[in-house]
Amino acid sequence: MTIQEPVTARPAGRPRSEKAEKAIIEATLDLIGDGMGVAELSIEAIASRAGVGKTTIYRRWSNKEELVADALATLKAPLPPLAGVSVRDDLISLLNAMREDKDRSRTRCVMNVMMSDADRYPALMERFRKVAIEPRKEAMREVLRRGIGTGELRADLDVEMGMAILSGTMIWYTKWASGDLPEDLPERIVDHVLPGLAA
Repeated sequence: MTIQEPVTARPAGRPRSEKAEKAIIEATLDLIGDGMGVAELSIEAIASRAGVGKTTIYRRWSNKEELVADALATLKAPLPPLAGVSVRDDLISLLNAMREDKDRSRTRCVMNVMMSDADRYPALMERFRKVAIEPRKEAMREVLRRGIGTGELRADLDVEMGMAILSGTMIWYTKWASGDLPEDLPERIVDHVLPGLAA
């Protein structure tokens, strides 16, 4: 019996660690969702809500801003796999991920923090851009560059401008449209914009 105890205890260590990390992320999002701004948010409050010690948090994040940025990043829909068959299909997939963000009820946490605390916490916003925004921008950038390479898009295309037009339109809908966004919205946006980008 004593021989088996370490065997059963060892595998349980990793899930407990992952469980603690999930609890910390959830506690952070819950507190923000309850209306607590970054200034009021404390590691003590997060630890208490998550049921962990402060040292458990500090083992994973060096400060509150890093934790908040990583917690907010979990609200973003995961980047979809891109088939690479056509620029149109891949752009629709990327915009659809943005549409799915709007349908996530807790996404308001991202908007609340970004609107109210962006200027006061530049390090937080920089980390959020790095872990949540830049990978999505780079994915779209690569799709447009590939389209130029294959001849689907104009050789003189301003890639950054194309990204701004596509994602900016979707952001306008996610911010200002009421209710659920139509499932075909990404397709409609791409089909309106693509003729201006096409070769």
